[in-house]
Amino acid sequence: MTLTEKAINKISQDKIDFNLGVKLLLEDKAFNFDELFATLRDYIFNSIPNKTDYNSETYQNAISTIPLKSTYTTIAILQTYPPKIALNKLVELPKSEREKTIISLVWIFKITDTERRNTECKNGCEHYWHNLD
Repeated sequence: MTLTEKAINKISQDKIDFNLGVKLLLEDKAFNFDELFATLRDYIFNSIPNKTDYNSETYQNAISTIPLKSTYTTIAILQTYPPKIALNKLVELPKSEREKTIISLVWIFKITDTERRNTECKNGCEHYWHNLD
């Protein structure tokens, strides 16, 4: 697991404060938007319980609670389109939207993975990333 992947998982498990964790990701000298975006996209798709359309109640709750203004382009796209289409649109946004996109995706993963840990993984699991110490 890379340092970035470890940071994302620690943020989702409240082992790192959300705002501090996002700041660390965005200010990392090795920050690469495309790589971080791809990692977060994969993490989100793996954490969402409904793999047929990915548009679960948990996913919708995550979007509605993202700690950004609901009028931001990133949020509007996430609210308007199904997950796969929305993520394809987010990656195409201008550079000025990247920070909001990363904040949104980290938040979505935090919420969806928390739900997975509280349901599917409640009595233990094989996910090594759920056992970060």
